[in-house]
Amino acid sequence: MFHVGYTVQGVWKLLRRHGWSAQMPARRALERDDGAIEVWKREVWPQIKPPRRPGTAGYASRTRQTRG
Repeated sequence: MFHVGYTVQGVWKLLRRHGWSAQMPARRALERDDGAIEVWKREVWPQIKPPRRPGTAGYASRTRQTRG
């Protein structure tokens, strides 16, 4: 609207100047089910998480190929 750009640090400084802060919950929710969370992490998350890249040796630069 005003054609003004801000960096992340600049926005943070403006928010702090006006009394805003990072919000953190005061306590955990009463409805939280730690057992269900652990089951989800163990069973569901591995199916969702993308596979890791294979740990093959190579050259760090994408512009220069390895010799060999």
